[in-house]
Amino acid sequence: MQEQLADDHATTPLAVVTGGAGFIGSALSHRLVGQGYSVIALDSLHPQIHPNRSRPAELHPDVELIVGDVTDPLVWDELLSRVRPELVVHLAAETGTGQSLGEATRHSQVNVVGTTVMTDALLRHNTIPAQIILASSRAVYGEGQWESASGEFFYPAPRSHEQLARAQWDCTPSSGEPSHGVPSRAGSTAAQPTSVYGATKLAQEHILRSWCLATGTGLSILRLQNVYGPGQSVTNSYTGIVVLFTRLAAAGSIIPLYEDGAVVRDFVYIDDVADALSAAAATPPPNDGFRLLDVGLGTTSTIADLAGAIAGAAGAPAPEVTGAFRDGDVRFATCDIGPTSADLGWSPQWDLQRGLAALRDWVAVQLPTGVTASTGG
Repeated sequence: MQEQLADDHATTPLAVVTGGAGFIGSALSHRLVGQGYSVIALDSLHPQIHPNRSRPAELHPDVELIVGDVTDPLVWDELLSRVRPELVVHLAAETGTGQSLGEATRHSQVNVVGTTVMTDALLRHNTIPAQIILASSRAVYGEGQWESASGEFFYPAPRSHEQLARAQWDCTPSSGEPSHGVPSRAGSTAAQPTSVYGATKLAQEHILRSWCLATGTGLSILRLQNVYGPGQSVTNSYTGIVVLFTRLAAAGSIIPLYEDGAVVRDFVYIDDVADALSAAAATPPPNDGFRLLDVGLGTTSTIADLAGAIAGAAGAPAPEVTGAFRDGDVRFATCDIGPTSADLGWSPQWDLQRGLAALRDWVAVQLPTGVTASTGG
């Protein structure tokens, strides 16, 4: 059986996608198959995301699914003993920003060690892909750059627990002037993560940059903003806030707003993210074989605006500010997608209103009437 699979993969270019049965991987699978790739998805089917430990319906039927842990060298040895991928898309990661503070070992093991286990296995089997694509995160920027009312640009220190407990939400320069966040731009905005999760994603970037430089492998790093849409887990309490808010509204519950509700995010629809990743797969990195790009909608929303729109569409009660907060969270996050559009010929096609409507319709099918939702983090 394994020999037959190896023969099948030898006839077309092969892509291995780690975390390939997840939210983003399943959406990407359809695009890679459409591009002519034979695709293998390596995924542990972690019960936090896959409670039934079964193949997701969203994964393209032609994709070979290998259930295995990215941190297990034996899994890689079995795979690479029979195939040589031309493309590796590295999506496998623990992603809970708040969760990462209390489960730092788990996040580091999967995100950092999982990456080095993969690169060690590739070298051990003398397999050098033409390109690796890493799905990184806006979390690597931390608070990013801010600008004061007088035009001073500065990088604020991470907001401390004591500061947040005093409800001092915004970042301010030494002068104390009012200030606002500036859209992050890969290659220009300094990466200064404020969460364990963000630190592990930045470590992934550094590891792969070093490895690809040494091996001559092209490397595309795409820093994703807040991804949402159909296919996202509706049972994971640490999932993105868009699906969490949609679940709460569907249950007729009040959506709780952290801080003062003015936290700013860039919400980008799953189809646009999958399109950006597939565009990177279709075109090798230019010049020195390296690209570092941001993927988002390129516009911002406060969580109060987001929650209000979701609650209003569902006929749910108005959201309420709770003053609760998460250590390591950032106040402002969006990005400049101009370089990404220029490099990949890509631009987002889904505005927030259209994306929320599609997610709402999908969630209504996934959850039974009267479902309740947890706000786990």
